Amino acid sequence: MASAGVNSGASAQQEDDAGDQSSEKIMSSNGGEAAAENQSVSKRQRKKLLKQQKWEEERELRKQRRKERKQQRRLERHNHHQEDEGGEAQTVRKRPRREVIPSSLRLVVDCSFDNLMLIKDIRKLHKQIQRCYAENRRALHPAQFYLTSLGGQLKQSMDEKDKGWVNWKDITLKTEHYSEVVAKDELVYLTSDSPNVLEELDDKKAYVIGGLVDHNHHKGITFERAKELGISHAQLPLSSFVKMNSRKVLAVNHVFEIILAYLEKGSWKEAFFTVLPQRKGAVAVDQHGTTIHENEEENSDSNSDPDTPDHTEKRA
Repeated sequence: MASAGVNSGASAQQEDDAGDQSSEKIMSSNGGEAAAENQSVSKRQRKKLLKQQKWEEERELRKQRRKERKQQRRLERHNHHQEDEGGEAQTVRKRPRREVIPSSLRLVVDCSFDNLMLIKDIRKLHKQIQRCYAENRRALHPAQFYLTSLGGQLKQSMDEKDKGWVNWKDITLKTEHYSEVVAKDELVYLTSDSPNVLEELDDKKAYVIGGLVDHNHHKGITFERAKELGISHAQLPLSSFVKMNSRKVLAVNHVFEIILAYLEKGSWKEAFFTVLPQRKGAVAVDQHGTTIHENEEENSDSNSDPDTPDHTEKRA
């Protein structure tokens, strides 16, 4: 019996020790989880949390600063307005705007040559007309712009390539021939084949430009058309001021722009050299038809001393 009691007491003691060890393991496990949780928050995350906390704390301060800046801007606008009324504000420098004065002169592009051109030339004409329109819109003295006999391949090209042309402003678009739009006694056809030289522009006249890109396949056709209709014709005074390497036939937009330049500058010479492209090789000439450059060289040679060493060296 005694031994049984001893064994029972020992068993109880072992159970108590096992319980204590189990409790210690549980406490150790909970402490490890807390440590692991603390370690899971990185240094960067802690900084981010602190920054967010600071941002929330300063919300009211930022709101107050925005309000102060808004009040300051309102006060500055009020003071600036008062200075304007009192004439004390400095004037704002603006880009000087030229005063546009429309001309009563009419420029007509004759588009009745549609059947004489290939589609590639039709497209070139289309681009030239676009250029005429753009230059006239920005000109100091814009002309009254007319497009006549508009139809066929040209209209098709315009519809396909530039659908906005139907909204063009300050231009008269006509499907009729120019002779049905303007009185014949007011018409002057501009053609390089005419024997008449245009000295001045008449604001009461309508100057017709042949809308033809043909690479000289139909030479003289605009002159013949003008004679058939019995209307006046003339050529620009190109030869009086300019000597060119190429033929005197100019693109539609070049003729158009030269006339606009003349309306602004009042000088054919300035108008020609403002517009003519470099590929034309345009050189200024004097009243005798001699190029200015050649004339200067002749004068330089005649004024030089033939006995000077430099001249003798050149001659050798």
